[in-house]
Amino acid sequence: MLDADLARFYGVQTRDRNKAASRNLDRFPEDFAFTLTLEETRALMFQLGTSKPGRGGVRKPARASTEQGVAMLASVLRSDRAVAVSIAIVRAFVHLRELLATHRRLAAKLAELERKLESHDSAIANLFEAIRQLLAPTAPAHDRKIGFHRGNR
Repeated sequence: MLDADLARFYGVQTRDRNKAASRNLDRFPEDFAFTLTLEETRALMFQLGTSKPGRGGVRKPARASTEQGVAMLASVLRSDRAVAVSIAIVRAFVHLRELLATHRRLAAKLAELERKLESHDSAIANLFEAIRQLLAPTAPAHDRKIGFHRGNR
């Protein structure tokens, strides 16, 4: 999550969030929080419609926090709101992880089904052809008409 988003959730200014993290660098290793590159920041500014640096927009590259960084931030900010928000965010990360796991299992089952069907393609095609033949109208085996006829006998 980006520093500005986290600051808004925690009810603090982005600079205050970043100062708190900077004062406790030992609690935020690179796998907890990291700074975006200049290219990433530019791409993000374009996507979010943020103005260019010097025009009232973002002046420094954004900082991003992982799930662990979000949890650590609550201990640094030390407010009731920070704790509540951290719990909510961590739960959201857990839910996201569960959704991804479900998606992976579903994709694996679909791939397994496709593999099973690939080996039976000709059998399935033959079955459909037999069904089509059964459904097709058949011509009568004889030319005789059934019923009463007027005329010559």
